[in-house]
Amino acid sequence: MPAARPTAATEHTASKTDPLPHSRRPRRRIVLGAAVAATLALTLAGCGDKFTEPFKDAPRSHKENGAPMDLIRMADGFSNVGNKCDGPNMVYVLYHGDNPYGSLSVVKDDPRCTK
Repeated sequence: MPAARPTAATEHTASKTDPLPHSRRPRRRIVLGAAVAATLALTLAGCGDKFTEPFKDAPRSHKENGAPMDLIRMADGFSNVGNKCDGPNMVYVLYHGDNPYGSLSVVKDDPRCTK
C-alpha cells in the first residue's frame, strides 16, 4: 500500500508543534554562535595581559632582593619551605610543587639576617 500523502490538516498540525520554522533555525544558531564567540573574545582580551603586567598594582621602591633562597625539601606529600633574608627579616615561603597555593611568614629582626 502506498504511503499516505500529507494533507493540509496534517502539515498545519506539524507546524504548530515546531517552535521555530525551519528557515529561522540556522539564523538562530549563527546568532548564538556569534554571541558566544564575542563573549569569549572579550573575556580573553580583558584578562590576557594580566600575567605579563609588571607591578602595576602598587608603587615600588625599585630595590630588589635577587639573592638565592635556602630550600628545605620535605618528603613526598608534605609542603616544601624556602627561606631568605630580606633586610633584617627572615621570609619563609611554603609551597607544594607547582600547585597554585602556598603561604608566607616573616620573622622580624631575625639574628641570622643581621650582618
